[in-house]
Amino acid sequence: MVRVILRRAGPPALALIVMAFFGGYAVVGQNGILAYGDYKRELAARTASYVALDKQRAVLKNRVALLDPRHANPDMVEELVRKQLKLAHPDEVIVPLN
Repeated sequence: MVRVILRRAGPPALALIVMAFFGGYAVVGQNGILAYGDYKRELAARTASYVALDKQRAVLKNRVALLDPRHANPDMVEELVRKQLKLAHPDEVIVPLN
């Protein structure tokens, strides 16, 4: 009698357990509905970081344009040469900004 009940109720019970597992994972899992808030916060943080990187990229792009060998900006060239070679005129006053 018990075997007959288990034989009839076993497959539907197993199917319900499997559906409950996947349903729970869809709600509470790593990619579930409750993880949506985390994704929004992570997206906002990465967007802010990308904006900062874009600003830094624009600054670097401008410096590269000023150092173009065909028409280099003399002030930029002089600044880099003085910084790398640590050269200054005797009558100049050097004010460190850092």
